[in-house]
Formats: sequence, structure tokens, C-alpha cells
Amino acid sequence: MSNENQKPTAQNESAQDTDKVSPFLTEPLPQGTPQGQQQSLQQQLTDTPVSGSVPKYNLPRGANTGNVGATTHFGYQTVSSEDKAQKVAEVFHSVASKYDIMNDLMSFGIHRLWKRFAINMSGVRRGQRVLDIAGGTGDLAKVFSREVGPTGHVVLSDINESMLNVGRDRLIDAGCTNVDFVLANAETLEPFEDNSFDLLTISFGLRNVTDKDAALAAMYRVLKPGGRLLILEFSKPVFEPFSKLYDLYSFTALPIMGKIVANDSESYKYLAESIRMHPDQRTLKGMMENAGFQNTDYHNLTGGIVAVHRGFKL
Repeated sequence: MSNENQKPTAQNESAQDTDKVSPFLTEPLPQGTPQGQQQSLQQQLTDTPVSGSVPKYNLPRGANTGNVGATTHFGYQTVSSEDKAQKVAEVFHSVASKYDIMNDLMSFGIHRLWKRFAINMSGVRRGQRVLDIAGGTGDLAKVFSREVGPTGHVVLSDINESMLNVGRDRLIDAGCTNVDFVLANAETLEPFEDNSFDLLTISFGLRNVTDKDAALAAMYRVLKPGGRLLILEFSKPVFEPFSKLYDLYSFTALPIMGKIVANDSESYKYLAESIRMHPDQRTLKGMMENAGFQNTDYHNLTGGIVAVHRGFKL
């Protein structure tokens, strides 16, 4: 199941009782709407197709590192680097309300086992501070909330308000009182101080980030010395016959399911394309090392359809 494995070495109170300010925030978010005062998810989402006329979403700003050129990829399309975040936002605003059911259908429920494997690799402990980046509907954050207990703290962050709304509603309904919900861009993680978290996770979100090197540098910055990063992401199948079957499924079945269930085939066409454009296992491992992470390794799951990458800040 795995390869290239190495063993690791070595408040503010709000003026309103109903709003809790994250202890990790150093200043108010310059963009976005306070999480307790947003429109309902139903009001936000429309039936407008991704390719149609859509509003310009107010997104937390990204990095400006020069790592990415004037153009980049959006699936198989070439787009302006400045426009990619907006296009990704269109996708996830469109699919947010059906995101969980589509995950179950697309993976035949196996995504739950992938996430459980990642959680088991996390080494999360009572009292720790965890940041779940691009955490969407909160699958991992919900488990981490229980594992860190009342003395620990979890932050569920996402760049997309609709996805964050779904996660917030789910975790509040589940009684997760030790979780904050923060609109943040993975490229900068600007609201968070250096050396703030014991554990960082990003699950099926890194491939949507325009400047992945900037995101990895930001993750290294906010992680405490001794802390670990886990990246759960689609990757490259290791068996060629299996890879061909996977391609056939991805480019035929996924858009059809998206059309039937979410009334949106284009977003799931993008999903299939974005997976193919994501760095393979060895490349991503090298990118993590370039960002400063040590004792990096990765574990292939389901024949390499998904991989869990791990790195430490020592």
C-alpha cells in the first residue's frame, strides 16, 4: 500500500456571545463575510452553469510570489493565473450542496476509508491545535474535534464560502464547540500566526491551488516545530491497465453522475482533468522537501488513485 516510507525522527472574546473569534487570528479577515452573518446556502447557490454568467466571488487574496506565470491550467484549459481562483470558486459554489453525496457515489464510499487512513497517520493527540485547510464540508475536522478534546482546538478553513457554510452547519449540528471556521486562501494562510499548529491537513484541495509552492511554504510557516503536514490528494495510478480503466470511468461516468445528481456535468469534467494535471507522487514529495519539510513520505491507496503525503517541520 505504501512506498518510499521513512520513519520520522525525532482570546479574545467576541462582543456577541454567539460569535467566537479564533485564537489563531492576528487581525480580522480583510475580505469575506463574517461566518455567522452569511446568507443561507440555498440563497447563495444558483442553477447557473459554470460556463454561464456568474458573480465575481470575494475571495481571500492569494500569494504574489512569481512562482506562477501569466497563465496556468484550469483542468485542460489554459487560463489567466489571476482568473483560476475565480473559476475554481465557480465550481465549488455550484457543487457545494451535493458535494458529500457525489463523493460517496463517485468513490463508491471508499473516500471514507482514504480519510480514515489519513486520520490514523495524523498522530493527533488531546490538547493539540489542528488546521484543516480547504476542509470543505468538515469530514476530517469533525473527527479531529473529538480527538483533540475540550482542551484542544480545530480550525476548519476554506477559500469558498459555500463549502465553508456546509461544513460549519454540519459541525455545529454535531456539537463541535472547539472548532472555528475561517475563510482563508491556502497560498497565504494570512490570518494565522507562525508556529501555530501541531497538525495541518489538506484533503482533496491542493490540486485546486494555483501556486502550490506558495501554499506549501505557508503551511510550513504556520506549523509548529515538531508538527506534521498531511496531504490527501488524488494522484497517479501505478498500474497501467488500471490507469486506463480509471481514465475511462473518470471522463465518462463522472460527468454523467454530475449532471444527474448535481445538474452540473462541467464541474465534474473539471474534476477529472484537474486530477491529471496534479503533480505525481514523487514530484509532490520533492515540492514538500523544497518547502522545508523533512522525513517526507507517501502512501499509495487504491493503486495510486489517491496518495497520502506526510512531512515534518523539525
